[in-house]
Amino acid sequence: MPMRESNILRAAGSGLARRLALVGLTLLGGCGHDAGVIFPSLQNAPQWPAAPAEPRIRYVGQLTGSKDLKPAVSSFQVLGSVVFGGTSTAYSFQTPMAVCTDGADRVFVADSADHVIHVLDLKTREYQRWTPIGRKLLTPVGLAYDGSGRRLLVSDSGTSAILIFSLQGQFIGELASGQLKRPCGLTVDPRNGRVFVADVAAHQVIVLSPSGQVIERIGARGDALGQFNYPTNVAIDAQGRLYVSDSLNFRIQQFGADLEPIRQMGRQGDMPGYFAEPKGLAIDPAGHIYVVDAQFEAVEIFNDAGNLLLDFGEEGHGSGEFWLPSGIFIDGHGRIWVADSYNHRVQVFDYLPERKP
Repeated sequence: MPMRESNILRAAGSGLARRLALVGLTLLGGCGHDAGVIFPSLQNAPQWPAAPAEPRIRYVGQLTGSKDLKPAVSSFQVLGSVVFGGTSTAYSFQTPMAVCTDGADRVFVADSADHVIHVLDLKTREYQRWTPIGRKLLTPVGLAYDGSGRRLLVSDSGTSAILIFSLQGQFIGELASGQLKRPCGLTVDPRNGRVFVADVAAHQVIVLSPSGQVIERIGARGDALGQFNYPTNVAIDAQGRLYVSDSLNFRIQQFGADLEPIRQMGRQGDMPGYFAEPKGLAIDPAGHIYVVDAQFEAVEIFNDAGNLLLDFGEEGHGSGEFWLPSGIFIDGHGRIWVADSYNHRVQVFDYLPERKP
C-alpha cells in the first residue's frame, strides 16, 4: 500500500472517521465506472437454423431485473455509499408473463408473482416499478403499448380488469369495467386504436373502442372454426387480420380484417408445426406469425398461410432455452422479446431478414 494511503488508514479511528478515510482512498483510487453494455456481443451466439444454413434468428441476450441495466456509477456516488452506508436495491423478475416496448428504449414486463410492472429504460438506465395507486394489481398477465393514446394497457386476470397507465407511470383508469371475466393477452390495432382482448373464461375475443366500450364479442366455447376453448393471446398483422391462441383447442386461428374466421394453424401433437399449449403470439416486420408453446418450450414461426417456417428453443436454462415461456413481443426493428416465465427472465433475439442474392 502506498505510504500516503497507509497514513490515512492509521490516522482513522472507527465510525465516521474511518469512513472519511475511505473517502480519501476512494478519491485516490477513482472507484466510479462507466455504464456497462446491456447486451454484449457473444461469440458463437445460438442461431437458428444452425450453421451452415443462413441464420434467421439470433440470440442477443437476456434481462433478469434492474441490475441488467448496468448504469454508470460516479466516484461521488461511491463516496455517498461509503460515507452514509447502504446500497441501491436491485429488483429481479419473479414470474414474467408478458413483455412489450414503447417502440423506443423502454421495456415493460408484467410480473404476476411480484404483482408489478417492471419498467427498464435501456437508454437512461433507469428502473421503475409501476402499480396502481388505490387498488391492487393482482395477476398482471398481458401488456399492450398504445402508441396513438400514449398509454400502457395491462390486463389483470385476477381482478378481471384492464388497467391504463400513462407513460409517466400514473394509473389513470380502466377499460370495459365489469365487462370482462378473465382477460389475458391483448393488443391494439394501430390503424384505429381498437383493443382486442382474449377473455379466457368467456371463451371469446372482446373488441373494445379506444375509450373502452365493448364493440363486438367474437366466438363462443367450442372447437369449430371461429369458436374457442380458453383463448389466451391475440395479435394483429399489418393487413388488420386477427390471430388468436386457441390454447386448449391446440391451434392458432386466423380472422380477416372483417373478423370473419379464415383458417386454423396447427393442431394437437408433439412435432414442429403442432401444439401442446400455444400461448404468446406476435407478428414480425415481414408478416411471419410467432407462437410460444409453453409445454414444448419453443417458439414456432408460420407464414400467413399457416405453413411452418422454423422453430427455435428447447427445454432448459441456457441461452435460447426456455422453461414454461408465456409471452412474446416483436418490435418494429425485428427484435424479439420472450417472457421466459419460470426461468425468471426475458430472453432477447433478433430476426435476420433473408439476404438478397
